[in-house]
Amino acid sequence: MWATITKPFAWLFVWLYNLTGNYGAAILLFALAVNLILTPFMAKSKKGMMRQTRLQPKLQELQRRHEGNQQKLNEEMQKLYREEGVNPMGGCLWSLIPFPILIALYSVIRQPFSRMMFAADGVLDAVKEFCVNNGWYTLPAKTDAYMEIKLANIVHEHWDETISHLQGLGLSTKELVDLDFSFLGINLGTVPWDTMKLIFAGTAVVSVATIGLALIPLVSAGLSWLSMKVANMANPQTGVETQQQAQMKSMNLMMPLMSLWFCFIMPAAMGVYWIGNSVFGMIRDFILTKYYKKKLDAEDAVRNAERQKREREMEERRIETERLRAEGKTEQNANTSKKKIQQNEKQRLAERSAAIAKEERAARREMRGIKEPEKPASQVGNRRYAYVPDRFTNPEGAEEATLAAAAESEGNLSIDESVAEESVFAEAVEETAAEESAVNEQE
Repeated sequence: MWATITKPFAWLFVWLYNLTGNYGAAILLFALAVNLILTPFMAKSKKGMMRQTRLQPKLQELQRRHEGNQQKLNEEMQKLYREEGVNPMGGCLWSLIPFPILIALYSVIRQPFSRMMFAADGVLDAVKEFCVNNGWYTLPAKTDAYMEIKLANIVHEHWDETISHLQGLGLSTKELVDLDFSFLGINLGTVPWDTMKLIFAGTAVVSVATIGLALIPLVSAGLSWLSMKVANMANPQTGVETQQQAQMKSMNLMMPLMSLWFCFIMPAAMGVYWIGNSVFGMIRDFILTKYYKKKLDAEDAVRNAERQKREREMEERRIETERLRAEGKTEQNANTSKKKIQQNEKQRLAERSAAIAKEERAARREMRGIKEPEKPASQVGNRRYAYVPDRFTNPEGAEEATLAAAAESEGNLSIDESVAEESVFAEAVEETAAEESAVNEQE
């Protein structure tokens, strides 16, 4: 089964090697091809992360509103995600796709005869026996995970002899590829940590090749960290710590460390792939960020325009309903009970009485030269500062505006006025009820 999964990657890698004739170049082109194939999936992940970043002001508002009530905060956050069409886990899930590809590539590199060339049965055993008999390869005391790479290196050095031997045995050699693992003077089939141990033991000398082997894991880890840093700069995380953000922070720490460790204990070819993948990933991320910033700006503009239109329509309907109610022209539902109709009529009479009382009170205050203070925009009823009108469109100034509204409302007579209006309205209701009671008694 695993051979079936790795076959497409093996075909692509062999084709790139035959095209370039260079093992390192084939790996870098393979990394480029993988990034191009994954671009649609990474684009979806990028869009999801950028949309979630734009929700930060609203998430911060929810956190302030439901501070101390984590259950309610989680419910409101999930509701906001549903309304905005954002999946908080979407960005992380798509970013995990490269890992199976990395494992498949590792299998292809580690087993060039079995997974890359798909050599016929018996070819690998024949190659191993031929190399051992000629003293080119010594059988290890325990299983050697990178035996096929070592044999492929030996076959490259003795290609004609090996092919002649296999053909003499009647074995097929058409699948075999003459692999040259060298790239910039470095043997990419070598495990850097094995070479480092030989240097520490004094059985190997320091050279350009060994220095290059040591630098590959370091450069890979550095570029892995840099690529995540660049991605996070385009998606700043502030305020509420969501589940996705917590996981992304863990990945930002773990990925470079994993890259450093794996590139030391695996063939150097894996480190070259990781380096290429990080570079191409940064380029892809830059392009996607620029593209989706324009697209999301346009979507937000349309969404805000629609929201403002709905709010205006709702406000117009409310004002129209208030006008019709004041004029007694609101349509009566045929199913409304008699008791409900009487209650509505009492309400209208009380509102008219309260309005008249308010006008008389205002006239008396005007005659006395008392100027009516204006209510602040933040006041609703007798609440000093119910909200800041532009807290979503201007989240940076919301806190400052709230404090200013509180200071402006503090001690303002319009607050007392609203309380007085409520008492006038209550008195009007009582007077209306008393008048109706007197009329009923006379009848």
